[in-house]
Amino acid sequence: MLCFRPRKDGVNAPMASPPTAQVPAIHHRRVGDIALTVVSDGFLEGSMAVLQNISVEDSSEMLRAVFRPVPRRTSLNCFIIHGPDGRVALIDTGAGTHMQKTSGQLPRNLAAAGIALGDVDTILLTHMHPDHSNGLATADWNAAFPKAELAMHAAEYAYWTSADAEAEVARSGQGVPTGGAYFPMAKRQMAPYADRMRFFAHGQEVFPGVTAMHFPGHTPGHCGFLIASGGQSLLIWGDIVHLPEVQVPRPEVTILFDVDPPQAAATRRRVFDMVATEKTHIAGMHLHFPATAHLARDGGTYRLYPEAWTQVL
Repeated sequence: MLCFRPRKDGVNAPMASPPTAQVPAIHHRRVGDIALTVVSDGFLEGSMAVLQNISVEDSSEMLRAVFRPVPRRTSLNCFIIHGPDGRVALIDTGAGTHMQKTSGQLPRNLAAAGIALGDVDTILLTHMHPDHSNGLATADWNAAFPKAELAMHAAEYAYWTSADAEAEVARSGQGVPTGGAYFPMAKRQMAPYADRMRFFAHGQEVFPGVTAMHFPGHTPGHCGFLIASGGQSLLIWGDIVHLPEVQVPRPEVTILFDVDPPQAAATRRRVFDMVATEKTHIAGMHLHFPATAHLARDGGTYRLYPEAWTQVL
């Protein structure tokens, strides 16, 4: 609706209406010759009780102490890699149409960045949990990315297609609190890409300038991706943390979605030590948008330093 405000000369002048929605959540940066676009898929809200090795009272207080909402609000991020050869890779596909209404924003934000779903050549998955892979398929279970090859760690595919693993989760509930429902969902998401799938291993180049880093524990084939070009690098570390305000200072805190919680905690400590020692630039699926930061030691624990937004690419 067009509003008017009176001017001193008595003539009514148009007045801008207040905004009713946030601007598209996209952020560009460079890693040498590679352009990286961070794309928000929105967020999920959920119970504090999924955090393990910490009480709900303590984790809630840690969030309140840094002015974050309780219950938790988990950011969801995906990453577009513009290769120097003109190819386009997407790391993770977000929550799609099957989770909360606050998520599934990837297609809208990609469009705002001028990227069509058909522009994506390669999809690199950190792992097959639904907030990372449900965006693979449309609501009617067709491929959301009509031209893309789907690539993941071989151990990840083996896990989600294993009848033994599905039966064990249904028995124990560990790693998949929904009693195993993630398994059929994962298989349905992968199905449209059955004739264009590729599996990789740790240390393998999976896209020009991008190397897979195996970080097991959260899932058996959970991976990060190291982008390196022109003497610069950035590590997209996947789900090394889900709630940075809690798990960065308390890396022993695991989450109910971890398939192997002790291994997930050990991997987190190993990655923290690596990036703090090497001063590696990092990005994460659940760091707050625009999701890039550094991690440094802080006494006997760690502190996260989010990267300041810059206008210069």
